[in-house]
Amino acid sequence: MIHTNLKKKFSCCVLVFLLFAIICVWKEKKKGSYYDSLKLQTKEIQGLKSLGKLAMRSDSQSVSSSSTQDPHRGSQTLGSFRGPAKAKPEASFQVWNKDSSSKNLIPRLQKIWRNYLNMNKYRVSYKGPGPGVKFSAEALLCHLRDHVNVSMVEATDFPFNTSEWEGYLPKESIKTKAGPWGRCAVVSSAGSLKSSQLGREIDDHDAVLRFNGAPTANFQQDVGTKTTIRLMNSQLVTTERRFLTDSLYNEGILIVWDPSVYHSDIPKWYQNPDYNFFNNYKSYRKLHPNQPFYILKPQMPWELWDILQEISPEEIQPNPPSSGMLVTCAVGALGGSFPWNR
Repeated sequence: MIHTNLKKKFSCCVLVFLLFAIICVWKEKKKGSYYDSLKLQTKEIQGLKSLGKLAMRSDSQSVSSSSTQDPHRGSQTLGSFRGPAKAKPEASFQVWNKDSSSKNLIPRLQKIWRNYLNMNKYRVSYKGPGPGVKFSAEALLCHLRDHVNVSMVEATDFPFNTSEWEGYLPKESIKTKAGPWGRCAVVSSAGSLKSSQLGREIDDHDAVLRFNGAPTANFQQDVGTKTTIRLMNSQLVTTERRFLTDSLYNEGILIVWDPSVYHSDIPKWYQNPDYNFFNNYKSYRKLHPNQPFYILKPQMPWELWDILQEISPEEIQPNPPSSGMLVTCAVGALGGSFPWNR
């Protein structure tokens, strides 16, 4: 009986081993066919290249033979052959298509886009004009000036006028601290600036605006050293451990912004912020009482979003605008020319 059980176990082990071996052989064959196809493609490409070289040689031979028959005609032909080769433009790639829309997305991405619209985390209920309202560049700037109020939370705003907040907010208005500027540089946090050698050009501007924790140390040649305004989101102020200790946050004017429910006033936003950054804000102000540090009013991002929706050709995501959009609008309101972006 024991001998029979051992035979069964041995047979099972052999079957499992054979199955494993078959799977391994199948995978190797699959790899082999893949590499064979790659080799075939490589050979085809090499063949096309060789055909191209042969064609060029035959063209040059025909040109040389024609020049032998008729020297004057040959020089003209050779000149016309070489001329376009030097003037041939490099291949260009279109980065942005002004006619792009959600209709160009594949069905899976269209579904994701609709899901984002339906989530509506900030309870957006836009009832303004558009989408698709047309403005000239000058008219749009005036429209932004008239409808977007770039202002900071003040000590007279409830609940910042209570004893709990006494002495924390800056006494001086940001408009007396910032601007007017002639030329402004908005420096992105993208790695594409590395090795750009734009540091000196950036610092030559009247004002330099940066975002969140974008560093300048060790990158001065590429991003410059000047910081006039640093706009930070509330997530950084709340969760970044180095925020209270890093000297990066001790230069220029600091502004923090936090997303609110669509067009909610300050008291409603204060009760339910996206990130509760208030304690860290107070801690920073205790450590650096002379550092200008402002809180952007929660209504401003949505005033800007309304205009973006008004001029957009279709519905946009019901989320607050990016920091880049906010700071660009803020610069115009504070008296600077609308900046270029690196």
